[in-house]
Amino acid sequence: MAETTFTKAQLAQFDGKDGNKAYVAIDGIVYDLTNVDQWANGRHHGKLAGQDLSAVIDHTPHKRTVLDKLTAVGKYIG
Repeated sequence: MAETTFTKAQLAQFDGKDGNKAYVAIDGIVYDLTNVDQWANGRHHGKLAGQDLSAVIDHTPHKRTVLDKLTAVGKYIG
């Protein structure tokens, strides 16, 4: 995994809008969702890119199984 770290403010810049990459944090790891079709424009089932989604990942249909398919780009330090 990359050694890049993201604060809450830095992660918020990766919202998937206006050409920005779409990143989310889960349990301290930042994942790139930019090329995931379901996350077009930084939105997926009411969830928004650029945020820590640790508290909601276990309430999604796919739960954490999807994380293995994503590229980790850094660590979330909040």
